[in-house]
Amino acid sequence: MRTRTLLAVATAALLALAGCGGEPSEAAGPGDTFTLRIGAIGNGNKLSGPVGYLNSKNGLVPALSSLGVTGVEVVTFPNGPDLNQALAAGELDLATYGDTPALVARGARQPTRLIAQSQINLDAGILARKSGGPTSLAGLAGRKVAVQTGSYIHRYLLGALGDAGVEPAEVIHIYSADVEAALERGDVDAAAVPIANVEALKAKGYPLITLASKDHRQYLGTSATVVTEKFLEAEPGIVSAWQQAQRDATTKAKADWPGFLAYTVSINGFPPKIVEASTHADQWPAEPFTPQGLALLKGTKQFLVEQKFVRTDFDLDDWIVAQP
Repeated sequence: MRTRTLLAVATAALLALAGCGGEPSEAAGPGDTFTLRIGAIGNGNKLSGPVGYLNSKNGLVPALSSLGVTGVEVVTFPNGPDLNQALAAGELDLATYGDTPALVARGARQPTRLIAQSQINLDAGILARKSGGPTSLAGLAGRKVAVQTGSYIHRYLLGALGDAGVEPAEVIHIYSADVEAALERGDVDAAAVPIANVEALKAKGYPLITLASKDHRQYLGTSATVVTEKFLEAEPGIVSAWQQAQRDATTKAKADWPGFLAYTVSINGFPPKIVEASTHADQWPAEPFTPQGLALLKGTKQFLVEQKFVRTDFDLDDWIVAQP
């Protein structure tokens, strides 16, 4: 399928960039002050989730000040593979994004370490075009399906198709924000998108075929917060500082849930009703690692290795950095 070619290209780019090295923040080092460079998925160069909410309240820099952090520079990317290239080029110190691109990068020998999972049970669904589209997973056989490749949604789509024994004619890379236009034009017969997009498209009359949380819970996604090994070597305190910041941020967000939802609305562009329907407090654990999150991560890695999207298998325990 075309999707394999796309992932092969992305992985090849990672392998090439991984050897480039890149330096962590120039001022990073014991006793130095510096701006922490953070990569994320989204738009507007803003962090999502509780840590983003904490940053919007001017609380993230003070939480990291013991490291010498005097500011944070957030750079957002449309997709995980794009973020991975910036990490490999040494343009970021830390990144928070989906588990699938993070695992693919590590499997391409990109020197990162996992320091937290801020979100678990990331949901997604598959919808059809309005007229003459498929009505079941079986109906996707021989059809064109869109997905944001290299994402946890991509992994969910491939898993659901594989379990059903269905092979589409083509899996086409389209960013989730552009899926509606492709469905409307009939360029694709169906699309896999994140849960907020599912709710938005359902409201416009696009038929839902299947939902991960209902039919394929083993393919729910998690988030990954990683740092480059060079930055970790220069600033080992980032592990405990970031993990504590996540705890504090999650506690504050859950204590002000309406305020957290309002912040989420302000950065993702969806109406409040859709944000409320697709955002659940139990998806945001305070602890950096939970048994449920780690179990989902292990299952995702196994799937990606079996599908040969992770080039070189690795031990999750060697990737994870627990709090000292």
